[in-house]
Amino acid sequence: MFAITAARIAPDDPVSGLEAAERPDPAPRDGWTVVDVKAASLNHHDLWSLRGVGLSADRLPMVLGCDAAGLDEDGNEVIVHAVVGDPSVPGGETFDPRRSLLSEVHDGTLAEKVAVPRRNLVPKPPELSFEEAACLPTAWLTAYSMLFSKAAPAPGSTLLVQGAGGGVAGALIALAARAGHRVYATSRSEAKRDRALALGAYAAVPTGERLPEKADVVFDSVGQATWGHSVRALKPGGTIVTCGATSGDAPSAELTRMFFLQLQVVGSTMGSREELSHLTEMLARTGVRPTIDRVLPLTQAKEGFAAMAAGDQFGKIVFTV
Repeated sequence: MFAITAARIAPDDPVSGLEAAERPDPAPRDGWTVVDVKAASLNHHDLWSLRGVGLSADRLPMVLGCDAAGLDEDGNEVIVHAVVGDPSVPGGETFDPRRSLLSEVHDGTLAEKVAVPRRNLVPKPPELSFEEAACLPTAWLTAYSMLFSKAAPAPGSTLLVQGAGGGVAGALIALAARAGHRVYATSRSEAKRDRALALGAYAAVPTGERLPEKADVVFDSVGQATWGHSVRALKPGGTIVTCGATSGDAPSAELTRMFFLQLQVVGSTMGSREELSHLTEMLARTGVRPTIDRVLPLTQAKEGFAAMAAGDQFGKIVFTV
C-alpha cells in the first residue's frame, strides 16, 4: 500500500523527515480490522511526531496520521477513533495510562489502509462526506470533549477561544456558537479573525487584546504565548481548559491570580469513542460542518505538511486516497 511515513526525526525541519513510499499492508490480528481509507486529515500531532515528540527513532518508519474515514471490511462507511486504549478504565480510554494514538505505537491513517481495534469504528452518517468525517476524530473530538464534557458552561455563557486558525479552535467556535454561547476568538491574522466571525464568533480580536467583558471559560491550545492573556480574561471562578501548547509549555503560572480569583485549570486530551459518536450525530442533525482549508491527494501530502508547519491554513487539511 502507498503511505506517508516518518522516516527520520527532524526537530528543526520536520517536513524533511517525510517519506512517501510503498509499505506492507496491515497484518491481521485478533480484535482488529482493516479500513480502506477514503480520506484522512492532518494534525499538529503529525508535525510533533516528525520532531520526535511522542515518537522515538527506534519506532521508525511509522505511518503518520490519526484521523480517517473509509470503508470497513464489509463495505460500511466508518470513521476511525484514533485512541487505542482500554475503555474499561474508569473515565474511559483517554485515562488509560498505556493509551496511545494511531501513529505513536501502531501505524496511522495516512495510507491506503489502516488497521484499528474493531471497537474503534464509528458509523459515518450519510450526511457527512468522507472529507468532512475525516476531520472529526482528533481536532473536532477534542473540541467537543473540551466544550461539552470538561467545561460544560451554562447556556449563554461567554467564552474565549485562543488561536482561531487551528483545527481545535475552529471546531470550538463553530460548536459553541451553535450551542448558543457568546464566543470571542483571537488571532494575529486579520483574515483569520474574519473567518472566525464567519464561523459564528461574536467578536474576534488581535491576540492579547483586552476583551470588552470577562469570560466564563477560556479554551487555550496555544500555551505559552497566550497563557497570560487567558488568565487575565477570566471572571472570578472562571475556568481555562487546555488541550495543547503549540507555542511552548512553560508559561508563568500566575498563581496569585489563580488562588485569589479562584480560577480553575482543566486539562483535556482527545475524547472517547462515545463522544465521537455523539459528535457525528450532532453534526448530522444540526448542519454544522468542519471548515476544510484544502483537500489534496495523499501523493501531495508534503504540500499539506509544509502549509501546517508555516501556519498557512485555516481549518483542516485533508488528504484523499
